[in-house]
Amino acid sequence: MKTSRIIALSLAFTLFAQAKAETETEVNVAPDNKSNEEKLNMDNGVIPIADDRGFTLQSKNGDFVFKPYMYLQTTLNFRYYDDEGLDKAYNQDNVANSGFAMPYAIIGFTGKAFGKIDYNVCINAAASGGNVLQQAWIDYAVNPAIRFRAGKFKTPFTHAYLTTLGETLFPSLPTSLTACAILPYSLNAVTPNIGTGFDLGVEMHGLIANKFGYEVGLWNGTGSAQNGATKTLSDDKHIPSLLYAGRLTFQPNGPMPMTQGNPKLQNLNKMLIGLSANYNVEAENESTNDFRAGFEFAWLLNRFYFGAEAYYMSIGFTKRQKISETYKYWGGYAQVGYFVARQWQLGLRYDFFDRNGTDKKGFLNMPAASVNFFVPKTNIKLSAMYQYIGRKGHDTQLDRDLDDLGISTHTAQVMMQYAF
Repeated sequence: MKTSRIIALSLAFTLFAQAKAETETEVNVAPDNKSNEEKLNMDNGVIPIADDRGFTLQSKNGDFVFKPYMYLQTTLNFRYYDDEGLDKAYNQDNVANSGFAMPYAIIGFTGKAFGKIDYNVCINAAASGGNVLQQAWIDYAVNPAIRFRAGKFKTPFTHAYLTTLGETLFPSLPTSLTACAILPYSLNAVTPNIGTGFDLGVEMHGLIANKFGYEVGLWNGTGSAQNGATKTLSDDKHIPSLLYAGRLTFQPNGPMPMTQGNPKLQNLNKMLIGLSANYNVEAENESTNDFRAGFEFAWLLNRFYFGAEAYYMSIGFTKRQKISETYKYWGGYAQVGYFVARQWQLGLRYDFFDRNGTDKKGFLNMPAASVNFFVPKTNIKLSAMYQYIGRKGHDTQLDRDLDDLGISTHTAQVMMQYAF
């Protein structure tokens, strides 16, 4: 034990000495001929690999880069629920799921190797189960147009999820992506939502002519909470019961940073238009086959950020469930952000979700507002948001009451995040 501690201390001292010995030019992650947004944007999905975020080790020829990082997010939440679904006999309160929370306490490292491989590994100490391993992947580049990635990473669906974690306009994702759809069957194992998020898999991706992006691959389809191989062959489709997914993007002004607002990027004109689709075979504990499709638009124009998405989900039960009906859902959002001052950003969002399916009338409309303050020279971001859940167009009061079960009518949230 003592020997291992001595070795660990020696290694730490050596790395520290190397970092101190490198010149300022040598520790730059991006060469001087790269633009500022490229220096601030590295595809690790958590934080940009900006030169001023802590320290970075790099070989003199730039083929090897090692960047340790940390991301902390603490929130203060207030959620008020309507009376439906509450049993006053058990003293259930309208205010629930409120107080302090820590969604993320991420420690990881990212970088490059041999001039052709990007890598990223991080754990979320605030999570539990399989979610503790937030990401772990390597990315091999044959050239900019042909790259291969394997491990645990974001599936290519919806701009809201693909945005760098610490660079979002709102401290929480659109409810239309995260809330489960309503099915007219009491199957506890079937609670699908439109968003897909992190998963284990492999993909081929790249950027052609510096404008056209593509991603296509296979994933387990079990989400971020499962790190094991648990899938089978589909009894209905006779193919592996995996998530088959793809995404195409057009970025007319070159690669767009995956940010919804950064005080250092206020002189850009970057646009992204994308289409994506996926098919999850024997999803939801082998109960359903789920198809999803989405359209996304994002635009960074100087101090403005514009974003909009629309997505669709179709759920068909497997034959073993003996349910012939197919259920369809759709939703979307539009949001705008503007830096009223160098460090102050305001945001508005309208979120929409046809949660009870297209075969029944009624939908949820969820307007929200946010304000972000980036504390100068600290990498601290303070955010506050408010969201209201509205219900419209239902045939009966019962349908109206059921549509927002489990979702707070009023949500207020204050967030502090720190990235190193």
